[in-house]
Amino acid sequence: MTADTPLGGRLDDDDYPAYTMGRAAEMIGTTPGFLRAVGEARLITPLRSEGGHRRYSRHQLRIAARARELVDRGTPIEAACRIVVLEDQLEESQRINAEYRRAAQAAPEGSAAG
Repeated sequence: MTADTPLGGRLDDDDYPAYTMGRAAEMIGTTPGFLRAVGEARLITPLRSEGGHRRYSRHQLRIAARARELVDRGTPIEAACRIVVLEDQLEESQRINAEYRRAAQAAPEGSAAG
């Protein structure tokens, strides 16, 4: 397979659904049932192959692995999924705030509308 083929760049794509349910469960040390449960809780939504089989990306597996850590510590799965969503939202908000702060510091004095 060459870099010119359609799959060439996908192997490095964090969002490419490359892993079957069995392989994905094995990679994060859980069961297919756990992956189904986080899907039902809408934490992750796997894509489907032409045959209808679930496919997971590396990004989705990291999210599921974080939920698994919380469940392993005794958190109910629904709560674990909600915590992961809130952590993600907080991280995004902090990133946006940091961008605003950098932009405000970079703006020349007196350029603010008043």
